[in-house]
Amino acid sequence: MNKKLIPTVLAAALLASGCSLIPSLDKPATPVAAQYPVATEQTQQAAADIPWQNFFTDTRLQQLIQTALDNNRDLRVAVLNIAQARALYQIQDAQRFPEVGVSGSATRQRSQITGAYGNAFSVGVGIQSWEIDFFGRISSLKEQALAQYLATEEGRKSAQISLVAAVANAWLTLQADEELIDISRRTLKTREESIKLSKLRLDAGVASELDYRQAQSLTENAKATLAQQLRQRALDVNALTLLLGQTPPAELLTSLQGKRLSDLPVMADVPAGLPSDLMLRRPDLRQAEQTMIAANANIGAARALFYPAISLTASAGFASSELSDLFDSKSKGFTIAPSLYLPIFNAGRNQANLEVAEVQTKIAAAQYEKAIQTAFREVSDALVSRQTLADQLQSQQAQVEAESARLKLSDLRYKNGVASYLDLLDAQRSLFALEQAVVQVRLTQLQNQVGLYKALGGGWTDAAAADTVAQAAPTAGKP
Repeated sequence: MNKKLIPTVLAAALLASGCSLIPSLDKPATPVAAQYPVATEQTQQAAADIPWQNFFTDTRLQQLIQTALDNNRDLRVAVLNIAQARALYQIQDAQRFPEVGVSGSATRQRSQITGAYGNAFSVGVGIQSWEIDFFGRISSLKEQALAQYLATEEGRKSAQISLVAAVANAWLTLQADEELIDISRRTLKTREESIKLSKLRLDAGVASELDYRQAQSLTENAKATLAQQLRQRALDVNALTLLLGQTPPAELLTSLQGKRLSDLPVMADVPAGLPSDLMLRRPDLRQAEQTMIAANANIGAARALFYPAISLTASAGFASSELSDLFDSKSKGFTIAPSLYLPIFNAGRNQANLEVAEVQTKIAAAQYEKAIQTAFREVSDALVSRQTLADQLQSQQAQVEAESARLKLSDLRYKNGVASYLDLLDAQRSLFALEQAVVQVRLTQLQNQVGLYKALGGGWTDAAAADTVAQAAPTAGKP
């Protein structure tokens, strides 16, 4: 064979490779209703297109979120996973091409026939057992690695969404802690004054010891509640510290003192759109889709194992018994050695590999459907809660006002001897519980807004990227 044929053979091998045994992937039908159970606006900007800086308008919260994005270790691992997946894809892609290397050797050995010593020198360029991808095994693995890389990228976006929402919820929780602590301190102060009055009335013989003990019990209850809330606040600060990857700035925590949840800047309202929008907007759903594509590509690789594996080894260079003659024109030489391997019997291993790949694809499809259903439920729950929490908060605030008026009347009636001390204590207990309940409902309402923003795929787009999307939107789809 003429050595000029080597490039021709290599080119032909490259052209011959590329046959794919990957089955066509039929996406499962969307296993959810076409509409959410609660009607929503369809004309506003989608949540996934609203940068988190525009949704969370509180500058203090923006600072905390940015700190978390810069320092959170889970997000850092997600970013490193992308780099790893990219490198793995490049490794797999490189398998499609021959590995060319330079080799050289020098040996000296004794002839068993003549007993004389001889030298052998060689140097050349060669290809080491390159598998020609006639049946698409390597290209299928490449497609699998690409899908896994894309899934990892979507996983990072999903991790960022969760982190942004977690920091926002932790911030809201700390504000609620401060408001609850303020309520408990005011209540404790009132009850300590009440117990002093009860003690004076007891000593004067105007009130019974029962009234004094009841006042004492309520006071200790307020102390216990305050201690519990202080402990919970410390735990919530620790939780925020973990999310941020560092200790929260003291001035930000101090700024919450004396404030209420209602004092926080209002978060932007977002439309839910249609369930089909989630397929395009939520990174976790796109991640599940890419995982399904990767599993499907693995079927092609498993199928290729049933066909012959064709490899090529080739080299060209110089060989001589004398070092001085090594690069002489007469010392030139080349070898080319194709090989073929066709499995005949392997105890069913290839068939089992194919069955595993097919089952994994079915599992990935089921997980994709489950992810869609979960996303639909999360949005539906947030919409239903948004509709009812506002009504609940309004009613409970009205109940607090009524209970506050009842407490004043009960106190007045008790001081005038018209009502018993038990009526006054009951009014105090009820008002304390209702004031705390209002804070909890308002916290739930705000966290529901965060949850809806997260469920709709918002939180991973930054302001710069959003501007680019907005500028490109008018020309989208045009040639």
